[in-house]
Amino acid sequence: MARGSRGPCRVFGPVPSRRLGYSLGVDALPFKTCDLDCVYCQLGKTTRKTLERKAYVRAKEILDELSAALKGSRDIDFISFSGSGEPTLNTELGAMIRGAKRLSKVPVAVITNGTLLWQPDVARDLMAADAVLPSLDAASPAAFKKLDRPVPGLPLEKVVQGLVDFRKRYQGKLWLEVMLVKGYNDSLAELRRLKACIDRIRPDRVDINSPVRPSDSRVRPASPAVLARAKVLFGPKAVLIAASSKKARQPGKATAEQVADMIFRRPVTAEDIAHSFGLKAAEVQALLSGLVHSGTIRASRRSGKLFYRGS
Repeated sequence: MARGSRGPCRVFGPVPSRRLGYSLGVDALPFKTCDLDCVYCQLGKTTRKTLERKAYVRAKEILDELSAALKGSRDIDFISFSGSGEPTLNTELGAMIRGAKRLSKVPVAVITNGTLLWQPDVARDLMAADAVLPSLDAASPAAFKKLDRPVPGLPLEKVVQGLVDFRKRYQGKLWLEVMLVKGYNDSLAELRRLKACIDRIRPDRVDINSPVRPSDSRVRPASPAVLARAKVLFGPKAVLIAASSKKARQPGKATAEQVADMIFRRPVTAEDIAHSFGLKAAEVQALLSGLVHSGTIRASRRSGKLFYRGS
């Protein structure tokens, strides 16, 4: 991972997000620390699979770096806690969210797999966020095990009930993401089961997504017909998530380290980098060529596009 003088950079971007516009990302966990090992994860296999909550990264470290990043960032739509693991595993997440809101008027979002909301302390931590974006990919235990590959001791019904109970208390925006993957959860029967769960949870919006940059080339997005069927079935709050349509930023600048930090958190295209930092195509290619040549990143083609990811 790209490193500054004090260790890994925890704040990255802003990056263009298909759901949050331009998002300044905050990574509060060591790389790939999660309670799931989803087959479609763009960062590859989970290397630290756990249900243990602890202070993996301290709030002060995050907030010091966030304060510095906010001084040099423009046109941010959200500060988003996401990154390379499941953010709710960090016991200091609540302090980070409240601290971020003291630092800036930019709304704070938490992108989570939603599996730990049944824990009272996790739900309490998220109450201060302006938006919570949990996932629900499966509505049957078989699909949950096959697609999300949870850590032992994490039953699906507990996950769903946690989402239902959280919605009853949470006053912010709750946007539920459903990631549809060909051959895993795209059958009509599974879609109907997902619909029943969505009706119980009552989110403000349902974002229907499909993987465009999986690390495993065998993972395929659901067909356009399935996505359209899901949109109709899930109802008027359902939205098909398309590629970001944000216009490029005004001309800016970026270092190779900033670009590498962005790439290590999520595979991106050259166009994504250009939009994030307001760079010209030639500037992006020069940065990418140097990072590829040094072995810091590598390029791979998925769904007809060239993505750059950490080596």
